[in-house]
Amino acid sequence: MQLPRSQLATPNEAESPQLPQASASQISERSPESELISVAATGHEGAFEIIMQRYNRRIFRTTRAILKDDAEAEDAAQEAWLKAWVGLAEFRAEAKLSTWLTRIAVNEALGRLRKKSAVILPLEPRSARQEASNAQHLGAGVHSQLERQLERQPDRHPDHHPEHSAMRTELRQLMEARIDELPDKFRTVFMLRAVEEMSVEEVAIALDIPEATVRTRFFRARALLRETLAREMDMALEDAFAFGGERCNRIARGVLKRAREAGFFKPIKPNS
Repeated sequence: MQLPRSQLATPNEAESPQLPQASASQISERSPESELISVAATGHEGAFEIIMQRYNRRIFRTTRAILKDDAEAEDAAQEAWLKAWVGLAEFRAEAKLSTWLTRIAVNEALGRLRKKSAVILPLEPRSARQEASNAQHLGAGVHSQLERQLERQPDRHPDHHPEHSAMRTELRQLMEARIDELPDKFRTVFMLRAVEEMSVEEVAIALDIPEATVRTRFFRARALLRETLAREMDMALEDAFAFGGERCNRIARGVLKRAREAGFFKPIKPNS
């Protein structure tokens, strides 16, 4: 959907947000968020572009977590940004800008799912009280080494070694595939908590669910990932340090050669 030009022009026509004002000429990538918001709300393209650069990855990952399709997630992210542009003048900083933007992205992605199917799995739990009770028993848990690896962003640890780069790519693809297999309500929470490192409170606001529900779903998502990845590891371990075929024959040939040279074997007498 493409918004009418009149709608896209509303930020500088609407009531200005109650935020610190800043000169457009002073705006840069290092500008405080409050200044970027106030200037962008007047229709300043550069300020809005900086905001997009800060949160573009989060918005895409949010729509991708819900839609499970790269192309559609990208389109939904663009649409979410347009809606954010239209509504920016009404932003009052009651919530963090990142949380507000995430909520817009969630609504956009869910709206697309509703158009595809009359029945979708709601993000709101059937029984928030029951899930809150479960959360008390399950607990938050401690991040395992695997979970810390899941939360680590690839670009934080650049490695130019081709073999390591290939292994990291394979690991990332495996993680993405297994995350995609999570149930919808678990996958979205996991993406926001583990991958985007949003707080429990921020995720609860973005998804409009209780904080206890966020904790429960995150715990269960991690448990499901551990289970599926453990199966992958078990299968991989069966092939670890492969010994069959040429390697086995090569070692055997080497042993026999050295044994013959050392005179270990007695000559075989022909049968008379």
